[in-house]
Amino acid sequence: MEEVEEIIGLLDKVRERNLLVVVEGLKDRRSLEKLGITNILTLKKPLYAVVEEIASKAEEVVLLTDLDLEGKKLYRVLSIDLQKHGVKINNALRELLFKSSLRQIEGLAAFLSRAQA
Repeated sequence: MEEVEEIIGLLDKVRERNLLVVVEGLKDRRSLEKLGITNILTLKKPLYAVVEEIASKAEEVVLLTDLDLEGKKLYRVLSIDLQKHGVKINNALRELLFKSSLRQIEGLAAFLSRAQA
């Protein structure tokens, strides 16, 4: 339960600071929207275009690609390229999610709902 409270606390901080959150797809976006996160960018363009867009409008970003092999690859590329453009990567939520059983961001809202029931 402590883990769930930490996740909720970090989500609150992301909301309060209106940090840009990058997710892979529409289901991920919908899950975060259920949790009150509204500043979300979905990966719909080539990664270089995503990096340029983010670099032009954000100083800090939360990368919430899935915690599977493909998501880890995306995270690595985005993280390196964004940092080259001077964008800070906020890893706190991602690192906490790695400690949980969750592997797909689209399941985050349901995961938290079940844990609080």
